[in-house]
Amino acid sequence: MSNCVRGIRGAINVDKNSTEDILSATRELLQRIVEENEIKKEDIAAVFFSTTSDLNAAFPAQAARQLGWHDVPLFCSQEIDVPNSLPLCIRILMLVNTVKKQSEIIHIYLRGASKLRPDLS
Repeated sequence: MSNCVRGIRGAINVDKNSTEDILSATRELLQRIVEENEIKKEDIAAVFFSTTSDLNAAFPAQAARQLGWHDVPLFCSQEIDVPNSLPLCIRILMLVNTVKKQSEIIHIYLRGASKLRPDLS
């Protein structure tokens, strides 16, 4: 099978809207996605980050830069503010070049965010 681009989803929530909580949780989530899917940094095509409207103390992409991902395109946005949705949540869509089948991709949902996709957690 030849290389193709696959999307890997993930989410994590934090205790409070602080720079430390946002960056620490984002690093944790990124590292788990990379470890579980055996990804090399050079195979990451791009990462999209979103946060719920109650998180604005830091850009989650800064955590990727702290991990040395200086050549990876990163983009942050805010989630739609849906009533009764999970608060204090960071979501990730990582696009990677891989030979893995879609069914072999491991999506990562940590902490309280595991209830977003119980079928994958």
